[in-house]
Amino acid sequence: MRLKRTYKYRIYPNREQKAHLEEWLNICRVLYNDCLTERRDAWYASHKSINYYDQANQLKEIKTFDDNLKEVHSQVVQDVLKRIDKAFKNFFRRVKRKEKAGYPRYKGKDRYDSFTYPQSGFGLEDRKLILSKIGSVNIKNHRDIPEDANIKTCTIERDLDRWYACFTVSREIEIEEPNYEVIYLANPIGIDLGINHLITLSNGDMEDNPRYLVKSEGKLKRKQRKLSKVLTTSSWDLENLRFSKTRKGSDNRTKRRFEVSRTHRKVREQRTDLIHKISRGLVNAFDLIVFEDLKIRNMLKNHHLAKSISDVSWSQLTNFVSYKAEEAGRRVEFVNPKNTSQECSNCGMIVKKSLSQRVHRCPFCGLVMDRDQNAAINILKRGFKKLNVGQELSEFKPEEFSKRTVIQEAPSVRVG
Repeated sequence: MRLKRTYKYRIYPNREQKAHLEEWLNICRVLYNDCLTERRDAWYASHKSINYYDQANQLKEIKTFDDNLKEVHSQVVQDVLKRIDKAFKNFFRRVKRKEKAGYPRYKGKDRYDSFTYPQSGFGLEDRKLILSKIGSVNIKNHRDIPEDANIKTCTIERDLDRWYACFTVSREIEIEEPNYEVIYLANPIGIDLGINHLITLSNGDMEDNPRYLVKSEGKLKRKQRKLSKVLTTSSWDLENLRFSKTRKGSDNRTKRRFEVSRTHRKVREQRTDLIHKISRGLVNAFDLIVFEDLKIRNMLKNHHLAKSISDVSWSQLTNFVSYKAEEAGRRVEFVNPKNTSQECSNCGMIVKKSLSQRVHRCPFCGLVMDRDQNAAINILKRGFKKLNVGQELSEFKPEEFSKRTVIQEAPSVRVG
């Protein structure tokens, strides 16, 4: 089985190299916008569609009068044309499916932050990244790329004041698909995704939601308030008869905008780091992991919960678990989420309850437990049913649950 993965490393270019990288980004951005203009004008003038090969054949002629393009590696320039071609293909695909089309946009200076060496022009030597026409750049090699991996591309990415190198690699691994009708699952688990608790496992363990965005809102408000003051300040200082340094487009506004973006970046990195740790712990501990197949895009339409749902990053968690499980030979399944919280995991009866009710109390069999764990058990049972696994969860007597301490009141257990 062939897998594609991306390895991302922080790089530390010197001042001269940063200037070259910035210049390359600007040259690629201008080329991207010019290609977009050519495609748009050709369609408006004669309803003619221009593809990648039409524009690639013009590169040799363009370079005769554009010296800037000569400074950029030839394959990097070709990848810009592939990028605009991909944007139009995605646009036409959305039109065909009658989705929100989203015509390709022009890229401003702040909206074009990467370029790619698609085949060659780069190399790794010890703690150095060798880039053609750029030089030797320091790289923080915090983890090794597998020796049997074939490096396909190298993308140089700018994130505000940081630079990264992203290597796309391809590996051939052997994974034996287990026969679930025969093999007994030693460690299956069902997982309920939530807001108060990020995950609740069917065995009772849970991981609390750290709410990184909520904790940073005070800092964000202060920085955004400073930024808004820059926007509303008059561009002419009548008292000193000079242009104000805080006018829109000034260096001062750029610095404050960067401060806001850095705060958002820290929240994003905190969240990603936590989800990497949780996903690794789940994959190492369990051989079958079952999630609800949630329609998160539809759930985000609820404006009362949209920010909280975005902050927990359910999609990122399920994606991380899925790709790590694929490499480890584990199984991840998604089941219908209907009534997982309302259905009693012991007797199967429907017990209606609002979102504010955090404890499941079944009037039919007497089961009392945390509603999220009840949902997680139902999710695991549906996973067994979907896979036709000849395995059932051990049954508990209702009085045993009623004597237990409600999980919501117990200390949380860190997964992994």
